[in-house]
Amino acid sequence: MSMEKIILYTDGGSRGNPGPSALGVYIETLSKSYGEFLGDKTNNEAEYAAIVSALKKVKSLIGKERAKKAAIEVRMDSELACKQLNHEYKIENVKLQPLFLEAWNLTLDFGQVIFVHVPREQNTLADAQANKAMDMVLKQPGLL
Repeated sequence: MSMEKIILYTDGGSRGNPGPSALGVYIETLSKSYGEFLGDKTNNEAEYAAIVSALKKVKSLIGKERAKKAAIEVRMDSELACKQLNHEYKIENVKLQPLFLEAWNLTLDFGQVIFVHVPREQNTLADAQANKAMDMVLKQPGLL
């Protein structure tokens, strides 16, 4: 039996690094996209938050049983997060370690999860969601 393949794109951004940040997710297979403001984070923290959020969202959308039989392909333009999740880079920043563990533990809910690094030009939909989430908050006076 072949696994259901679900492709998703994740992106995290920070203005200031650290500074106001947001995540963006585009779940291509399910035609869903969203962004979420995260507050003060680094770019790498926002990237991991996007991966965690996307995996949780997919699981909630398809359910536990389908998730166990699904092959998830997470595409991102963060070389650091991708190579850390593929065990090619060590996680030297202690702030990223719990985020890595949360993302890694979520992979256990699916039949298979692979992490793929893509050029920024191929990640525009997730990037747009992250920027939209930051813009919505940052353009409102008195919120930060």
